[in-house]
Amino acid sequence: MPRRRRGGRVSALEGGREEEAPPAAGAVPSAQWASGRQPEAAAELILLRGIFEIGRDSCDVVLSERALRWQPIRPERLTGDSKYDFLHKEEFVELKDIFSVKLKRRYSIKQQGSGTLLGITLFICLKMEKNKLKDSTLDLINLSEDHCDIWFRQFKKILAGFSNRPKSLKILLNPQSHKKEATQVYYEKVEPLLKIAGIKTDVTITEYEGHALSLLKECELQGFDGVVCVGGDGSASEVAHALLLRAQKNAGLETDSILTPVGAQLPLGVIPAGSTNVLAHSLHGVSHVVTATLHIIMGHIQPVDVCTFSTIGKFLRFGFSAMFGFGGRALAVAENHRWMSPNQRMDFAIMKALAKLKPEECEISFLPFNSSQDLEERRAQGYPKSDCNNQWQMIQGQFLNVSIMAIPCQCSVAPRGLAPNTRLNNGSMALITARNTSRPEFIKHLKRYASIKNQFNFPFVDTYTVEEVKVCPKSNSSGHHPEEDHGPHETASGNCFPWNVDGDLMQVASEVHVRVHPRLINLYGRSMEEMNDSKVTCSCL
Repeated sequence: MPRRRRGGRVSALEGGREEEAPPAAGAVPSAQWASGRQPEAAAELILLRGIFEIGRDSCDVVLSERALRWQPIRPERLTGDSKYDFLHKEEFVELKDIFSVKLKRRYSIKQQGSGTLLGITLFICLKMEKNKLKDSTLDLINLSEDHCDIWFRQFKKILAGFSNRPKSLKILLNPQSHKKEATQVYYEKVEPLLKIAGIKTDVTITEYEGHALSLLKECELQGFDGVVCVGGDGSASEVAHALLLRAQKNAGLETDSILTPVGAQLPLGVIPAGSTNVLAHSLHGVSHVVTATLHIIMGHIQPVDVCTFSTIGKFLRFGFSAMFGFGGRALAVAENHRWMSPNQRMDFAIMKALAKLKPEECEISFLPFNSSQDLEERRAQGYPKSDCNNQWQMIQGQFLNVSIMAIPCQCSVAPRGLAPNTRLNNGSMALITARNTSRPEFIKHLKRYASIKNQFNFPFVDTYTVEEVKVCPKSNSSGHHPEEDHGPHETASGNCFPWNVDGDLMQVASEVHVRVHPRLINLYGRSMEEMNDSKVTCSCL
């Protein structure tokens, strides 16, 4: 690893001010770049070669088809010095990790025009620890206008070749998310990076629940490469639902009964600005605004499975996960206490739901997921009581909670996820049932989600890998009592049962049929498996 060097020719110049990257970009004066596996340089076509100052070293810089490489120019008298060779080994950055290039100039107060050229600044996406991404800069210093112009044009041509990267985005911002921080998050952390990348944006601030849904039904999306939601899980789910509904309408499908939906036509970016950010966390392995933004800028696409929720003869909505019983009741309580802060509201709702913990009498039918590979994975991880064949199966009895999840549902309070064996796009859902038991035992099960212990290792918890699920409550005599709380959400209908679908409350009076549809929507991001398997092309100081 080369020595860290501070400063450089740019900072040594006196007077005036430099054109620097916006605060969002973390500059690395003389970046220490490292890689486990370097791209093979010998077989690559060399596009340009020249001399630039990087840090305090004059470097021989080579631009090839795949990477930018540089090495300090060595004095003849030190040739063969092993210590010198080690400290000045070749460094590189892969071109796929560069997301923008700017001409670096110094401006003086009295100077007219575009200022004095100093060189070229490259904006680079770095992979950090724990699946995080970070933006950084690399300065190539050369005072020759002609020399820099040739290199600048070549870099622009290379970046234009990444056709998967968005050039124009529709932004939907929910200012009410979490502690009403979404607006600040977007304008301080997201927008500066999008501007650096040269991405055009059209921002709409949503004004009420369902605004994004009504907007996306009719608005013109022809000129956009993607849609970005800045908000929590409810906002992201609403936008995904709206994009999929629009796709069905454009395909001429009847939305009252959707059996085989078509996929969304535009990818969706999710900027986490909510209280739990389950979708973003499951997608990236971390709830981190800069990471989510850089995945969008880099055009990383991750196909994700989506569920359809329907009742008898009627389509209800699209979604990624759902909870019935305890999870639904807790959300119903929380919705009636919106005046509380998000953390206080959820803590209060959980405590109240636990205090009134009662089972629901249900009949649950499911179609097991037919995958031998999936069975082997589950057996290897010690999952109990999982049945699989091609026939519909039925279980019935009293259940405290029923979870149906097509994504892992990770968050800060459940780092392994509510459904840790579920993948983003393997065409299956996790069905997790908690039968009636004592309140202390059920609380133990809930607490396990926050630990590394197996949260399903209880005699009253069963797990299944399924393709379809039907949940049919038998009555509400032993379960939900809407008159107890007298809230607008809990009393919407006397015989309705509350469902928690991606953090949104859904009231249904009868059977709910859930189907999973593989790879129905593309999200900007990369799964944790891809992030862990990908090589680290750069590492920042």
